[in-house]
Amino acid sequence: MRLLPWTTPEGKPCYLSAGGGDSRLSLVADDVEAAQLDSGEQVLAGARAVLADSKAGERAVRFALTRAAESLEDVIRVAVSRGGRVTSD
Repeated sequence: MRLLPWTTPEGKPCYLSAGGGDSRLSLVADDVEAAQLDSGEQVLAGARAVLADSKAGERAVRFALTRAAESLEDVIRVAVSRGGRVTSD
């Protein structure tokens, strides 16, 4: 079972039961994972810029931290999914 990089509207994990990694849904999941990782890199760069700015206000810091937490959640889901696929092969 592959953990997909998105959740249900209720926030529950989604899984794909497929033998190979070349199904359409699996390929969509690969693309979503790549986009999430890319977004995480961009959020990290933005958060570092905010943290380096001694004049950044509370709003900017809160925004950067909120986005960083969202991205970290996505990256952890990708890591767990990929780890599960490595150990199950």
